[in-house]
Amino acid sequence: MQKMMAINDIMAMDKQQRVHFINSLGGFKSVALIGTVDATSLENLAIFSSVIHIGANPPLIGLIFRPSPPERNTLSNLLETGFYTINHINEAIYDKAHQTSARYEKEVSEFDVTGLTPTYKDDFIAPFVKESLVQIGMVFREKIDININNTIMVIGEIVQVYFPENCQCKDGFIDLEKANTITCSGLDSYHTTKRLDRLSYAKPDKETTSIISDYFE
Repeated sequence: MQKMMAINDIMAMDKQQRVHFINSLGGFKSVALIGTVDATSLENLAIFSSVIHIGANPPLIGLIFRPSPPERNTLSNLLETGFYTINHINEAIYDKAHQTSARYEKEVSEFDVTGLTPTYKDDFIAPFVKESLVQIGMVFREKIDININNTIMVIGEIVQVYFPENCQCKDGFIDLEKANTITCSGLDSYHTTKRLDRLSYAKPDKETTSIISDYFE
């Protein structure tokens, strides 16, 4: 039997209960660590569950930032330098990644607190997370103010990608399950994945078929 909740019931909930309720309704989400530095090279690392595909040409990814205050060091850093990294989270580091959601002072590096390792590649300004298996270098492109709830969308362009060689299919698809990338629901629930299938491109006059057997070269 289903339970029904109207908007009045939802708004009458305790604040934290409502936050958990609404955050879990959107379903499973991408979760990643965002690495930045400020102009003085002070490193920052923060977990985000609002990583959004925007487009492939040019290759764009969006992030949603909650209202300030408190100060959002990730946002100020990437606007200041124009560079940041997106690092997939795996089973080995999800607990350390979660700890970066704590509100540390700006002078405190989450890399130091969690024991995760900053690594710099090919002269890219922002730090990648060494323990992450899929790492993406981003350049800031656009900031959009969302007035309805005072959040901000930041859109960046992918300029570098690092991933395990054996995780790319011959059609370009990255097998994130093979790369041990995890997902999340709500604010604090982390999940591994199990693929059901991968299907062919849908057309009105053609039945979809499984393309798993055609996966890797």
